[in-house]
Amino acid sequence: MDTGGFVPPAFTAEERERVTGLLLEAGLRLFTSQGLRKTSLDELVRPAGIAKSSFYAFFDSKEALYLELMFQRLPALREQVMGALFAEDLDTAEVIRRYLRGALRVQREDPLYRRLFTHPDELAAVARRVPPERIEQARDELVRPMVEFLERRQRAGELIDADPAVVYGALQCVLVVPLQEDQLDPAVYPAALDLLVELVASGLARPRGQGKENE
Repeated sequence: MDTGGFVPPAFTAEERERVTGLLLEAGLRLFTSQGLRKTSLDELVRPAGIAKSSFYAFFDSKEALYLELMFQRLPALREQVMGALFAEDLDTAEVIRRYLRGALRVQREDPLYRRLFTHPDELAAVARRVPPERIEQARDELVRPMVEFLERRQRAGELIDADPAVVYGALQCVLVVPLQEDQLDPAVYPAALDLLVELVASGLARPRGQGKENE
């Protein structure tokens, strides 16, 4: 087969593991500091000591590398944000509080997800360049558990009578408030955000015992 004179280098399993790790480290540092668009292949491969052409032996694109970084962080994200969704001993308002506070904490403390929230164009660029099934997998990891929780609690009569997708949208509205933080009074912003979380959680939930499971 004619390869145009270029023969991709063969990497041992150990080399692949080492280079993949270095590419991921470089990607996290560069994507969170300067963004997807401004990050070049030269910058990504330099720490790994490989040629630009060899990058594609590891990832199909910069966007695929970005998505891999997102997936690597999903276990910690689920633990911080979604752990309460399956705690049947917690009432609905408390689960919603914990979900929102966990998600807001991730936005504040995780550099990659903070970048995604503040630069939605980068998430859109990733979505355009990766296989649809990978995007659906991300949705299954991040969205479906909360929607299913809302559906369960609504059947039990512990959630207001509204489309669960709309309720989930209301929760997402809370999570975009930090994008406008610089326009709010810093002296009251933390307390105001806490109050908003409390109002949304208590407003969406119904006390236990007022509804009945409909099978």
